[in-house]
Amino acid sequence: MDTDTSSQKKTFSKEEKLCRTKSIDRLFSSGESFIAYPLRVVFYIEEEIDEKNKNATVLISVSKKKFKRAVKRNRVKRLFRESYRLNKQELQEVLQEKNKRIDIAFLYLKNELPTYTEMEKAVLKSISILVGKINEGNI
Repeated sequence: MDTDTSSQKKTFSKEEKLCRTKSIDRLFSSGESFIAYPLRVVFYIEEEIDEKNKNATVLISVSKKKFKRAVKRNRVKRLFRESYRLNKQELQEVLQEKNKRIDIAFLYLKNELPTYTEMEKAVLKSISILVGKINEGNI
């Protein structure tokens, strides 16, 4: 399956998940952040080096302190992944246009389980802020 068809199908593939320890360390040490409640978004923008690199890699984190049960933490992550998967096109288009790539960490802050509409609203807000930051170009 080539990358063009996967972006049209609105998938969330393994290549889009932020897994590398080096990238995660760089993201949290030299990245910028903002809050789109109930999400705290940490991001690091760089010029795209590799053609096969995905434009955006994402890390999702839900605090064990706030949700003791793994079932609830997984539910929040599942809701986030679904809303991001359906709404990431605008972010990808801007990144391809500017020839940049971005690492993003989404940290869930709220103590209660969200509904899908709340999560989608937060994801849309954070994506629009990220698009604005990319378009500023001074990063």
